[in-house]
Formats: sequence, C-alpha cells, structure tokens
Amino acid sequence: MKFDFFNESTPPLIGVDISTSAVKIVELSSSGKGSYRLEGYAISPIPKDAITDGNIVGLEQVSDAIKLAWKLLGSREKRAALALPSASVITKKMLMANDLRETDMETQVEAEANQYIPFPLEEVNIDFQVIGAAPNSPDEVEVLIAAARKEKIEDRVAAAEDAGLKVAVMDVDTYATEAAYSLVANQLPNGGKDQTVMIVDIGAVMMHINVLHDNNSVYTREQAFGGAQLTQEIQRRFGLSVEEAEIAKRKGGLPDSYESEVMQPFVQSLSTEVARALQFFTSSTQYNRVDHIVLAGGCAAIKAVDVMVQDRTQVNTIVANAFQSMSLGSRVKQNQLAIDAPSLLIACGLAMRGVD
Repeated sequence: MKFDFFNESTPPLIGVDISTSAVKIVELSSSGKGSYRLEGYAISPIPKDAITDGNIVGLEQVSDAIKLAWKLLGSREKRAALALPSASVITKKMLMANDLRETDMETQVEAEANQYIPFPLEEVNIDFQVIGAAPNSPDEVEVLIAAARKEKIEDRVAAAEDAGLKVAVMDVDTYATEAAYSLVANQLPNGGKDQTVMIVDIGAVMMHINVLHDNNSVYTREQAFGGAQLTQEIQRRFGLSVEEAEIAKRKGGLPDSYESEVMQPFVQSLSTEVARALQFFTSSTQYNRVDHIVLAGGCAAIKAVDVMVQDRTQVNTIVANAFQSMSLGSRVKQNQLAIDAPSLLIACGLAMRGVD
C-alpha cells in the first residue's frame, strides 16, 4: 500500500488526529473565496496506554475511540486523512537537477534513501515533493523526502478501517500543524511574515515545538512534558481514578483548593517548560529571538495560561484557534469550540486536505 505524504487529495475528507489521549475529528467545507466553514468536530478519549510513544498498542481500543468520535461527529463522510507522529517519519532535503523527469527523480530518491534509512527499503513507504528552486543554485531544485516504516502506517490505517473509515491520505503531524497554522497566522501582525513564531503543542505526555520563520518551518523538537502530569496530580491529591481525574480536569467539580494547590503550580511548570524550549531554540540556532508564541493542545485551554507564559517568556503569546474567522455549521456549539479549538490544530490541518 503506497501512501503519499504530499499529494493533494481529492475532497471531501474528514481530518482524524489520533493522539496519545484522544481521537479528534474535524470536518470542513469550503465557504468560497479560499475560506472554510467548520461543519462539525468531535473528541473521544483513548484509554491510557492504548498508545505508547506514538505507537498503537491497543488496536481495538483505538478503533473504538475512532468509531465513537465519528458517531459523535454525525457526518456521512467516511474518507479520512490521518497523520503519523513526526518522530515516526524520517525527512531529509536534497538537491536535484531541475530538468529531471519524475521517474528519474524517483530513482534518485531511492538511491539516496538507501544511504540514510536504517531499514530495508521494502519495509518503508517513501514519498517526495519538490519544494522549489534551490537557494544559490539556478540549475537545481530542493526536494523534500519523507519515509516511514510500513507497519507504523498500517497500524493507523487498520484502526481507522476497523472503525468503518476509509483512509485516503496519510500526512505527518508537523505538516498538518503548519497547514492549520496558516489560519492562525492571520491573527498575528502582518500575517506572521518576516517573523519568528514558536508553536508549542502540549499533548498528554509530550510538548511538540515547531518554529516557523517567515511562515516556513525552521526547527522542530519534542520535550517530555504534558497534560498527563496534571491528571496524575489530580488523581493523587483527590484519590480519583485516571478516568475520573480526566473528566474532572475537563468538566470541573473539584474542591476549592484545586485552583491554588494543583492548577497554579502546573501552569507555572508549563510556563517554565516553554521558557526552556525558547532558551534552547535561541541558543542552538541562528535565530536570537522569537516574536510570538502560539499555544496549542488541550493545556492551551487552561484559563489565562497565555498570560502566564507571556509573563514568564516576555514574548507575545496567543492561544491557537484556527476556526476564529470560520463560519460554523449548525452542529457546532460556539462556547465549547472556544475550549476545544487549541487541541484541534492537527485535525483541522488534516481536514484542510479535503477542501478544494
């Protein structure tokens, strides 16, 4: 089964983001003039440990979560775009002569891949995309190669297909994030042009950092920190099960001491982690500053988290909402969307593949 990481797919499609703790599905349509309409979205929790280090361990549990999310979405659309975690994908840029035919490029990509992929090529799916003219070399083009082990792709496809969906596109989560970020960039001065923007997506166990300069990705990194730490602290402090703690974290209903004794220290740790990521980026790259921080993931919905991060880093901080200027379908509850939007960034980027 060959998967194209880059091909423009044929609409319509729903975006299905399978993360460590939840399945998130987004359905978009076109509302003309290059703008989108959010038809609907759904979030369904994945049981603890069904996904570890980005790998599906409990296929049935993940499939059940996808099935539930799709049912909650209430859409008839079954064609889906999924993403692999960037840690499962090897990417590399190379230069090629700009007059090569596609078949010759394919041969060259395979020869190149042989050198840097640590697995037999028959175990791997490879795709490539011409990015554009090579800087400083008029006769060459820059080509991006992406490769992933077939088993990583097949596990995700199996989980989705067991849930009744048909996988049409396999993307990479960082590319999906960048696609959705193009909708968030409109909320920044000058649409993010000529600026350095750090997207911090805080998942359950990992913080994914993607820095864009002039709207192009220049740096990615992962840091071990996530919302699961808050869940564990709620469990420990109030004697709840994992499930109860997750529900309480989302819906509230915890004792008054929660805010000051659990939530505040967690947000402080989060701000410190973002400051560390920022420090690491500026000290290890040619960029000596970041103009804006965009917070995504479930933790970005915590009240005033952007204010705390901005205080700690002294960098303008906003919470990612790719749907801010979209019209909304009748199934979408606006108040709930404001809370859920930051965690839907990847699913939104995937759903964008399904709109002309």
